[in-house]
Amino acid sequence: MLFLYNTGVRIYFLLIWIASFFKPKAQKWIAGRANWESKIPPNFKKHKNAWFHFASLGEYEQGKPLLEKFISHFPDHKIVISFFSPSGYEVRKNTPLAHLVLYLPLDTQVNAKKFIALIKPEIVFITKYEYWYHFFTELKKQAIPLYMVSAIFRSQQIFFRFYGGLHRHILKCVTHFFVQNQASLSLLKTINMYNATCVGDTRFDTVSNTLNHAKSFAIIEDFIADKPVLIAGSTWPKDEILLAQLLKNYPNWKLIIAPHEIGLSRIKEIENRFLNGIQYTSIAASPLPHEALKNHQTLIIDTIGMLSSLYKYGHIAYIGGGFGAGIHNTLEAAAFGLPVLFGPKYQKFTEAKDLIKIKAAFSVAKQGDLNNTFAKLSSDNQFCTQAGKKAAVYVQRNIGASQKIIDFVLLHQFDK
Repeated sequence: MLFLYNTGVRIYFLLIWIASFFKPKAQKWIAGRANWESKIPPNFKKHKNAWFHFASLGEYEQGKPLLEKFISHFPDHKIVISFFSPSGYEVRKNTPLAHLVLYLPLDTQVNAKKFIALIKPEIVFITKYEYWYHFFTELKKQAIPLYMVSAIFRSQQIFFRFYGGLHRHILKCVTHFFVQNQASLSLLKTINMYNATCVGDTRFDTVSNTLNHAKSFAIIEDFIADKPVLIAGSTWPKDEILLAQLLKNYPNWKLIIAPHEIGLSRIKEIENRFLNGIQYTSIAASPLPHEALKNHQTLIIDTIGMLSSLYKYGHIAYIGGGFGAGIHNTLEAAAFGLPVLFGPKYQKFTEAKDLIKIKAAFSVAKQGDLNNTFAKLSSDNQFCTQAGKKAAVYVQRNIGASQKIIDFVLLHQFDK
């Protein structure tokens, strides 16, 4: 099995390398890992180091509250942050929370030994997922504590299959799992793993912090002009097709759409679909008064870092991804007390199922579903308000996971 794993890792690298000739994101993935050893300062290992790994930007934001709490409790530690994906590294490579930010090297035995030897972490945190055989094995071999944060498990995963021995070995290298729900805790027990605690999801802490420190945007306020607002976050083309059709029936509503990808071709595609739309950056760069914004129905957010604060301006939220691999972050909108709409593929997300159960969120599988649900929310103010309140209360009741993890680390890991 290890041979197959190693072969699979190398094949994956080869495919990304081929894709790098055509796709900028793949090119960054390859280039970012080239000569990675040279990006670690000499003698960096002589410091007290803590290593935080995130798959991508979403996991970074999810784990950020824990990172901040760790820094406040252990200011003498230098922070190393690694990313697997360019969408995380390229956005947060200059974060002031870290002393060193870099791509995680390919998971080979040589790379794992070298990487850990160069940064010599005293403690390691990995958020949600990312289970790498050689890195985990090397950490275990060197008795370096490894904590999985906001981990979540499903019975269909390979860890719980009869042929998942290699992956169960990876799990056994983990010092402690901080899982999101009781179902994950129970699944780990079926494979005789009891080193786990259910603390919830640190994303609740993230969105709660955003709620309390939301940014304001004068351009957005000019655009809204006292109209009701639908915020569409992390959308994909299938989401946008539904939204464009919906908007035709609501000329009095404004739409702020922040697509999941903001490449030139995607932004152009959205402009063509929403003919009365305008790009945010084109307005932000213009010296002209923003009065003309009121004449546009759709504002296209073509920059990164705004969406989580934009929900403060909304009345209803639509979260994209539900017609693809799975929905994106619903909690950001819920924290601001917005009823949430999304596509049919939400079953992997505990918070989405919870929000539906309490009638704070609604899944739509086709145009008719979206039209009917939006009509109910937009015409029945009491129904819409109650749904939003339920969403906000749900978020507030689930904050605190980051503090629970820090309390555990203080008790079991370091002497204060």
